[in-house]
Amino acid sequence: MRTSLRLGGGAGFAGDRLDAPLDLAERGGLDYLVLECLAERTIALAQLRRRRDPAAGFDTRLTERVESLLPILARRRVKLVSNFGAANPLAAAEAIVDIARRLRIPVKAAAVTGDDVLDALDLDAPTLETGAALSTFAPIVSANAYLGAEALLPALQSGADVIVTGRVADPSLFVGPLMHEYGWSPDDVDRLARGTAVGHLLECAGQLCGGYFADPGRKEIPDMAHLGFPFADVDPDGNATLGKAADTGGRITRATATEQLLYEVTDPHGYLTPDVTADFSAVTLTETGPNRIAVRGARGRARPTQLKVSVGYLAGYVGEGEIGYAGTNAVARAQLAAQILRERLGGRYSELRIDLVGSTSLHGRAFDTDERPYEVRLRVAARATSREEAAIVGDEVEALYTNGPAGGGGTRKYVTEQIGIVSTLIDRGRVRPSVTVHEWSAHAEAV
Repeated sequence: MRTSLRLGGGAGFAGDRLDAPLDLAERGGLDYLVLECLAERTIALAQLRRRRDPAAGFDTRLTERVESLLPILARRRVKLVSNFGAANPLAAAEAIVDIARRLRIPVKAAAVTGDDVLDALDLDAPTLETGAALSTFAPIVSANAYLGAEALLPALQSGADVIVTGRVADPSLFVGPLMHEYGWSPDDVDRLARGTAVGHLLECAGQLCGGYFADPGRKEIPDMAHLGFPFADVDPDGNATLGKAADTGGRITRATATEQLLYEVTDPHGYLTPDVTADFSAVTLTETGPNRIAVRGARGRARPTQLKVSVGYLAGYVGEGEIGYAGTNAVARAQLAAQILRERLGGRYSELRIDLVGSTSLHGRAFDTDERPYEVRLRVAARATSREEAAIVGDEVEALYTNGPAGGGGTRKYVTEQIGIVSTLIDRGRVRPSVTVHEWSAHAEAV
């Protein structure tokens, strides 16, 4: 059995940087590179793309990522695990094979499916957010259960070079390789909890290296334009040491790791994942050298009997309009524009929001007293049931050019279809993951 496994966190969301994981794969000495590319809204939007085109629905940047990474992964013998299959892992695996064929790089890509549970939904089931029945959020367009590490095991056991999934819980993408390489059983709760802690620390990539931590003058992080992405050396018991490649920007410290450990964890005593109920309350983070943090102490209890399901529904359209005001009395002129728009639009929409960006947009009120902003941007948004009704918002903002007040400029207007997200639970027995393998090699093609 192996005595150490190095996992790299190469993406924290679908729009993450493309260059940092290349450097991590090239110089990081990795065994596995994990790209976490899927959020709740991301997969709902992917389901919409798949409805319009059955061959679509995977990450729109998959081709860019795989084209640049595949030569390095093949040369360095690094396996790739990612949920960038989104709403269509099968099509994603086929796309990866097509890229490999074009690059003349042999590849075996395993697609993990089964997270799409739309047909198995109980519409009378309550949502976790409000308790209201799912049926009140129709029309529902997607329902994806959070699969766990066990769903990845057949794909890993197939010897695949790339494992592509849909909705798998973020830390489970890292726990899967650990279970596979070290032979952890599904009821080995303490090891699974320690693996979950490692996965949670790595899953947001650059955040661990100081990205979201940075706050000038308070929490300084060096060379953020070239932020490195992290890795973890994990032993058979799940104990780990975090690090990053030499000569990359950013910094891994006890403080950056602590912030990431607590990030999005509602209850550190009982962090629920498909694999385990993890207790992070006794985790220790110890600096063992520059950019090196030892992680110990997570404990586990039995995993939940149900899986969380992210449900997407059509939530209408949002119309937006923006206009800027600058110079003396800019805020007063923007306030007058807001008053005009509130009178013209207030009776038309049940949800209308008007913000002075730079003054009131984040907190709903202005906190400045003596000093007034020299420039301010007015933003108006309203929710509507049709695209045409939503478009009126931007038209009204644009009309301020000549209808006053004075000095407005730089208008923009948008209409965006909205996907709402709610959550529910589903019994594990109703979710049936499966694996499909696609591969290409020059030898097989010649035969």
